[in-house]
Amino acid sequence: MTATVTTEPDPATIGVHRILVVDDDLVLRELVTLNLEAEGFSVRTASDGDQALELARELQPDLILLDVMMPGRDGLSALGELRQDPRTAEIPVALLTARATDEQVWEGWDAGADFYILKPFDIDELLSFLTYLSVGAQA
Repeated sequence: MTATVTTEPDPATIGVHRILVVDDDLVLRELVTLNLEAEGFSVRTASDGDQALELARELQPDLILLDVMMPGRDGLSALGELRQDPRTAEIPVALLTARATDEQVWEGWDAGADFYILKPFDIDELLSFLTYLSVGAQA
């Protein structure tokens, strides 16, 4: 009998099933969506902060991956509103951003971010992050 060991997240066994990906970069949204769906996650996308707020309220995702720098309502503004709305206040949010100075990172934490993922990131890094979340969901 051979044992199989996997490090990939299994949406069937963790608390993260539905992910909202918010980024104004179409290529990045499609790349992340394709890879997450291939791993069994249900993914919806938005291209700006206003769409993110609308979909977060409607879908109640298990996780929001949120870009910071977007035209119109940026990610930090959207995050602030998510945290003030009782319907979305408890949804975990990971900021996806190239803003990497200490001051910018603290600005994200102060806005209510749960996690911070720096761009550019490797898709395997994102999948490892979801594995990390699965450990937290089982604890």
